[in-house]
Amino acid sequence: MTAVTDRVPAVGRGETRIADRVVAKIAAQAAREAVDEPSRAGKPPRATVTVHRETARVRVSLELGYPGDIGRQCGAVRRRVAERVRALAGMEVPEVSVQVERLHRAEAGTPPRRGASDE
Repeated sequence: MTAVTDRVPAVGRGETRIADRVVAKIAAQAAREAVDEPSRAGKPPRATVTVHRETARVRVSLELGYPGDIGRQCGAVRRRVAERVRALAGMEVPEVSVQVERLHRAEAGTPPRRGASDE
């Protein structure tokens, strides 16, 4: 058995690095959880990250249901992404940028109406 004093100092043991793509997957899943609606249609959220040491800057692209409070939904995405990346990857997340690519009707199967009715 090795005594505590015989252990290799932390600086000599190396480090664990979590790949950017892993952090991006965590962020995309967290965004999906934040906007999860039973009637949600469209593409799942995508995330890109820039990692520097123990800090991740995240950009999430997603589609949102409309009508709805877009600001509230984006805030929920920012909070959830920062929380999950911090918890699962151990990284600080000072910035989560949310890009809304498309709005779609919140009601399932209801196409948006354009122009005047033909009735």
